[in-house]
Amino acid sequence: MEKQSEIIIDFITGKKVPDIGSEANRQAVERLLAEEKGFASEAIEVDVPITLTVAGEPYHSKIDLAVRADGKRFMLIKCAAGSLGSREREILAAARILDTFQIPFCAVSDGKTAILLDTVSGKRIGEGIDLIPSKNEAEEKSNLLKSMPFPKERLEREKLIFRTYNSMDVNRT
Repeated sequence: MEKQSEIIIDFITGKKVPDIGSEANRQAVERLLAEEKGFASEAIEVDVPITLTVAGEPYHSKIDLAVRADGKRFMLIKCAAGSLGSREREILAAARILDTFQIPFCAVSDGKTAILLDTVSGKRIGEGIDLIPSKNEAEEKSNLLKSMPFPKERLEREKLIFRTYNSMDVNRT
């Protein structure tokens, strides 16, 4: 007999969600963003839909969290259980293809630590939960950054990379 998963209330949305996979980690990141980093719940998107076409086939998924600064997406976050390094490439690809511009920063976190990446360069900024920008830091940085589209000639490859990594996620809905 299959064990019933516990239902918890999402910190940001107030909706009921099953407590499976990395859900507890996402709840910790949501609390960090709101309580320690100063983001309003309206600036944090949960389960952001992403739809793309790869080799003529539609692919639908969700990004754990998107954080807005000055009204535009500033950072995507993948909440993971286990090895964070193995999830860097997935969230980087998502930050490059989700919108018409590259979302400047992306991170992978287990709720205790994080790896922060610069989306445009693809370089790792560093590791540590303290590297997640606060609302004030995000707004300051957001004002200095130009919206950069991802190069069209690399777009199909980036979609394929995202789908490949994302399709391996356990408990993906």
